[in-house]
Amino acid sequence: MKVQFLNSSSKKTRNLIKQTFAQLLNEKKQLDKVTVTELVKRAGITRSTFYTHYDNIYEVAHDYELQTLELLCSENLKLYSKQDIIQYLDNVMQYLKENEETYKLLLSADESLLFLEKLKRVVSEKIYNALKDSYNDNYLNLNISFFVNGVMMELLKYFRKESNYSLDDLLVNMKKWFEKLFD
Repeated sequence: MKVQFLNSSSKKTRNLIKQTFAQLLNEKKQLDKVTVTELVKRAGITRSTFYTHYDNIYEVAHDYELQTLELLCSENLKLYSKQDIIQYLDNVMQYLKENEETYKLLLSADESLLFLEKLKRVVSEKIYNALKDSYNDNYLNLNISFFVNGVMMELLKYFRKESNYSLDDLLVNMKKWFEKLFD
């Protein structure tokens, strides 16, 4: 990222760039079809403004990934128990609800599958580290894989408007699945 210290104006500009990027990605369905020219025109900014904040379109996509991964990997969210994981699920779902429209746009693109793979690895690792000492089962990794893959696919269906369930419905059921798998 080019801008080192983000003031209020820079944050607004970056958010405008990211929102416009998400809209274009939703329309084009492929990252390589989104251009800086289209983005600056739609956002109503100059090319130099864009290049003050990002080197290219791929860096904007990467910025979204980092933002989400930071939330999921935050050192403030150390997980030590099943209850910590339940709270973690609540926090993640709250974040998704607050940014619902953005994720609907982002996850409608084909490139979202690569991003979801990264998310799955991060979340699986956090859950494993929280449970490895207290969960005595040879199938811990398998259960985590079933749980995380199932949750990610349901979230993807939700954000692609292919689900009949709300985020609240998904959260309630995620907690139930988690409790059953890791009882």
